Amino acid sequence: MEYKDYYKILGVDRKAGEKEIKKAYRKLARQYHPDMNEGDSAAAEKFREINEANEVLSDPEKRQQYDQFGSQWQNYQKTGGRAEDFHWSGEPSAGRTYTYRAASPEDFEELFGSGGGYSDFFENLFGSGVRGASAARSEPRPRHESKPRHGHDFEHPMQVSLQEAFHGTRRVLEWEDGRKIDAKIPRGVKTGSRVRLKGQGNPGLHGGHAGDLYLTIEVLPDKRFQRENDDLTMTAPVDLFTLLLGGKVSVSGLDRTVSLNIPPGTANGKVFRLRGLGMPNIKHPDQRGDLFVTVEAILPQRLTAKEKELVEQWKAMR
Repeated sequence: MEYKDYYKILGVDRKAGEKEIKKAYRKLARQYHPDMNEGDSAAAEKFREINEANEVLSDPEKRQQYDQFGSQWQNYQKTGGRAEDFHWSGEPSAGRTYTYRAASPEDFEELFGSGGGYSDFFENLFGSGVRGASAARSEPRPRHESKPRHGHDFEHPMQVSLQEAFHGTRRVLEWEDGRKIDAKIPRGVKTGSRVRLKGQGNPGLHGGHAGDLYLTIEVLPDKRFQRENDDLTMTAPVDLFTLLLGGKVSVSGLDRTVSLNIPPGTANGKVFRLRGLGMPNIKHPDQRGDLFVTVEAILPQRLTAKEKELVEQWKAMR
């Protein structure tokens, strides 16, 4: 039986960090998920291997034990399971320092527990060989039934418009085998928000609950509004005469149009704050941020000769 290379199964380097391992696992888990490969026994076995590899490599303690013990399993079996004949060989992994010594049967049996829930690789490595070595000294340890394990969560990216983020929306996620999930996107989501769909992740093991699916939100740029947390900013064009003499201009927010009062002598670039016209708060949708409106002066174009004359007279008066 071949040695199981968990790094190879996930397609990562032995020096891979936690984030790289997590990213590789999620990609493969989506690809070989049973719901996307119904009736495909090869995909199901691959999915089991992926979960097993992730369980080992995502746990620092288990990973260290695997790096230390796992690659030496063939040497151990060649000794016939006799701990006194077995000594570690080879070089330590980069960045890690180990003290090499003779491996006792207890070392192997304690590695990842007594084998429950793992592959034949671990059953053979930590089962028959270990029990054969220890039989002369003690009774075989009873094998415990596998405990239920919660399925792993995974993420799926989701893009929404600013309008959809404001009003809330729905998305239907559909897989090739016909499975559909109706996902509700709440009001007030922002880029980086994670929407939890309970029980829609990877299936559990041994009767354990399924994991969750998290939709990772990206709010697309909007032509009129910029967003900062729950506040919105926008630019409103205002003609020169209204800025000089005062007046009212209409400002269209996301959900309604309001009249903005412009005092006489308003400077170009002045910012007005309209309370409660921003985005809803994702935790308290009835509470909203503010809308900040920057006025932009619009100068008259193509002046007539008479208009130019009047402007010159005005200039002389000033």
